[in-house]
Amino acid sequence: MIEIGKYIESAVEWLTEHGAAFFDLLGLAVEGIIDWILHVLLGMPFYIPIAILSFMAWYKSGRGTGLFTLLGLSLIYGMGFWEETMQTLALVLSSTGMALLLGIPLGVWMAGSVRCNKVLQPVLDCMQTMPAFVYLIPAVLFFGLGTVPGAFATIIFALPPVARLTALGIRQVPKNVVEAARSFGATSWQLLYKVQLPLALPTILAGVNQTIMMSLSMVVVAAMISAGGLGEIVLKGITQMKIGMGFEGGIAVVILAIVLDRITQGIARRK
Repeated sequence: MIEIGKYIESAVEWLTEHGAAFFDLLGLAVEGIIDWILHVLLGMPFYIPIAILSFMAWYKSGRGTGLFTLLGLSLIYGMGFWEETMQTLALVLSSTGMALLLGIPLGVWMAGSVRCNKVLQPVLDCMQTMPAFVYLIPAVLFFGLGTVPGAFATIIFALPPVARLTALGIRQVPKNVVEAARSFGATSWQLLYKVQLPLALPTILAGVNQTIMMSLSMVVVAAMISAGGLGEIVLKGITQMKIGMGFEGGIAVVILAIVLDRITQGIARRK
């Protein structure tokens, strides 16, 4: 019998033992980012974030989306889940931001190197199809309970779409445009930043949208390791058999997901 899990367990234990200082420092940095975003969101009166998001939704996706955002976020506040919603939003924004910082350069690398693309495609397949619960085990061992392991599990789960779509967008840039830029003496960096990335931006923004949606799909899973937020409301509804509470938490997650989805889609369409 081939015991793959035994070797993976040994590797995780070795990393836990020898990389404790590194993981502690990394955890403090990520926790600081999440706490800062949450402090900003909760430091404002509730109507200011509602007004900002409603305006963004109206400006990017139209009057109907703006009205839905206003009514939906007001409903969340009325149900008493505003603080949990801001905790979820802080976790999603921080996780998405870090996933983009890793995923976009990775996609650029994949687009420019055939060998890198062949090596990383199976890795991204594994990251995207692995059950989300599996990521919680090493995350808890490395960082303990709380928002930090939830953020790292979310980053791993949500990173593949933006990496894939960044690589796809760059590869779809017309070759005649690339050749024209080179004929005018553009360097590799100028070609990337002034030609390929701007033309690939709609595809990249579609990847950003998918990353945000996958981050939100981890909300309930991350609540199992004390990440808090709306996932904790849903989890309490499941464990305590409170059907109403579970549905209210689920409705709040759906409203937040629709708002973020429509805003990012609107940005992509305008670009």
